[in-house]
Amino acid sequence: MDSYTEIKRQLACGWNTWNNRSVLSHVLLPEGFAINLCLKEYSGRAYLKEALIGKVGQDEERIHPGAHAYDGSYTELNIKWRGIVIVVQSAVENGELVLLVTPIKNQKVPATLVVEAGILWNEKGSIISKGNIIIGRFTTKEISLYTTKTSIYDPYINTQTPYIAMTLNCPIGISTNKERSLEEIKMIIEQHKTIDSRRKEKYGEFAEVYNAMQSCMAWDTIYEPKNKRVLTTVSRNWNNSWGGYVLFCWDTYFGAYMASVDNKELAYSNAIEMTREKTEKGFVPNFSAAGGCKSRNRSEPPVGSLVVRELYRKYNEKWFLQEVFEGLYSWNNWFMENRSVGNGLLAWGSDPYVPIFDNYWESEGVNKNYGAALESGLDNSPMYDEVPFDENNHCIKLADIGLVAMYIMDCSALYDIAVILEKKQEAKELKKRIEKCTEGLKLLWDEKRGIFANKRIDTGEFSSRISPTSFYALFSEEVTKEQADRMLSEHFYNEDEFWGEWIIPSISRNDPAYKDQNYWRGRIWAPMNFLVYLAFKKHNLKDACRDIAEKSKKLLLNEWLKCGHVHENYCGDTGEGCNKHNSDKFYHWGALLSLIVLMEGGFIEGPEKVLKGLK
Repeated sequence: MDSYTEIKRQLACGWNTWNNRSVLSHVLLPEGFAINLCLKEYSGRAYLKEALIGKVGQDEERIHPGAHAYDGSYTELNIKWRGIVIVVQSAVENGELVLLVTPIKNQKVPATLVVEAGILWNEKGSIISKGNIIIGRFTTKEISLYTTKTSIYDPYINTQTPYIAMTLNCPIGISTNKERSLEEIKMIIEQHKTIDSRRKEKYGEFAEVYNAMQSCMAWDTIYEPKNKRVLTTVSRNWNNSWGGYVLFCWDTYFGAYMASVDNKELAYSNAIEMTREKTEKGFVPNFSAAGGCKSRNRSEPPVGSLVVRELYRKYNEKWFLQEVFEGLYSWNNWFMENRSVGNGLLAWGSDPYVPIFDNYWESEGVNKNYGAALESGLDNSPMYDEVPFDENNHCIKLADIGLVAMYIMDCSALYDIAVILEKKQEAKELKKRIEKCTEGLKLLWDEKRGIFANKRIDTGEFSSRISPTSFYALFSEEVTKEQADRMLSEHFYNEDEFWGEWIIPSISRNDPAYKDQNYWRGRIWAPMNFLVYLAFKKHNLKDACRDIAEKSKKLLLNEWLKCGHVHENYCGDTGEGCNKHNSDKFYHWGALLSLIVLMEGGFIEGPEKVLKGLK
C-alpha cells in the first residue's frame, strides 16, 4: 500500500461529523453508520433534520460552534432554534461514541429529541429497532445504540429509518455498544473536554486564536464518498449549494497550510486532492465540484507550490513532493504558456470553452473580462472594471502585479522542490522563469506614486486603482529597500488607503468603489492579509508584520468570541462580518487570520527561511 493510500485509509476511519448535510450527524467510517440528532417542536410543528453553521434565514437554526478535535474525540456546539436552546457534546472513548444533549431553554411543550439511525452513501449493512435499542449490522461488526431515557411512541416522526424519540425535558445521553448511565456519559464527556482544552494550552495567550482556526477547520472537514476521501471544504453551506461538495483552488491549498499546524494527514489530503483536480489542459481549476463540474476555462492564484514546500519543510517526507510535483509543474507551465503577455508580464484570463454543465459558474464569463476577474480570485474587484479583454490571447489587457508576484513566488517554491527531487532540467527552467518575471516586475514600479501597480497592456499606463496585491511584489528579492520603505510609508500606513482600525481593505479606501463594501470591493479578506504578511516577512519588515498580526487578531476575535463565526470577509469600516449576507459565517480561510498571529507568535516557522541544503 503506497503512503497516500494509507493516509486516506487512516483519515476515513472512526466516529466523526463526516456527513456534510448536518453537524448533528455523527458517522462511523468506513461503515457509513450514521446517528442523526433531530428536533421536533410543537409550536410551529417543524422538524429540524439537517443543521448547519451559518444559516441566515429568519427561522433557521443558529449554531455557535465550539471545540472540535480533528479526530472527533470531542465536539461541542450550542444550537438555538424556534425558542429552543440545547448544547450537544460528543466524545469517543476506546472507539465508542457517547453523546450528551442538554436542554437550556424549551417551548411550553418541550421539544422531542429524535435519534435516528441510517446508513449513508449506500454502504452495505442493515438497521433494526429492538425496543429501546437500535442495532446496525455490517459485514465486520454489529453496533448497538442505547439511550438514557425511554422512548416515547410517536409514529409521526419525519424519518424513514429506525429511531428513538424522547421528550427533551432533561439531559439525555446516547452511547454505542454499551449501555451507560447518564452520569457515566457526563464523566466521559468532561474528561475529553479537559483533554481537548489542555491540547490548546501550549498556545498561551493565543489559545483562542488557535481554537478559532482549528475548530473551523474541523467542523468544515467532511467525507467525500465518491472518491472516498476526507477534505476540508470552505463551508458546508457552499457544499450543499454545489450538489455535495466544492473545492476552490487557492482556498483548499490554504486549508492544507492551516491543517499542517497539527494534522499532517489532513494537510496532505487537501494539497494532494486539489492538485489531482487539474484539468485536461494541465492546470488546477478555479473550482471542482460534485458530478465532475470544473472551471475548465480558468484557474486561480498559484499558491500551491508555496504550501507544498512548507508542508515538506515541516514533515520532511519526499514521497509527498513526488506525489504532487508533476501536477504543480504542469500548472506552472500552463500559466507561462497561456497567461504571458510579453516582457515577463502576466495577465489573468479565461479560455474559450463550451461548458459541459448548465451551471452559471462554469459558463458565465468564458473568454471575457468577467472570467478573467474570476481567475484572479478577486471576483468583483474594481481593479478589473471596464478593462478591455483580448479575445485572441484570452487575457485581460492589464499586466497584473499580483499575478506576476505570485508567479515568482510559485516558481521559487517549485524550484526548491525540483532541487530536492533532483529534477535538474525543471529546476533550470524555473530559474529562467524567475529571472524573466523579475524583469517584468520591475516594469510595474510606478516611481511617481512609489508603489508597484497594474499596468494597461494596450496603453502602457499604470492603473489608478491599487489594492493589497501591490504589496505581493515583495515576494521578489529584487525589490529594493527604498521601494519597500516607500510602499510602507506612503501606502500601507496611509489612512486614506490601507491603514486604519481594521485592515487590510481589498481596495484602497480612497477608491470610489471602496464605499460599496461588497465582497472584493472594499471588504477585508484573510488571504490578502496573509499573503501581504508573508511578503513583508520575506523582506524582514518586522514592524509591519507585527502590526498586521495584531490587527488580524482583533478582527478574528471580534466575532469569534461573540458568535463563533469565522467569516469569509469583513467590513473595512467596522470589522463586522455579519453585516453582509454574502459573507459566509464559517468559511475556513477566514482563519488565515489565526495563522498570521500564530506565525508571528513563533508557533509556526515562516516561509522566509531557506531550506537546508538549498542556495
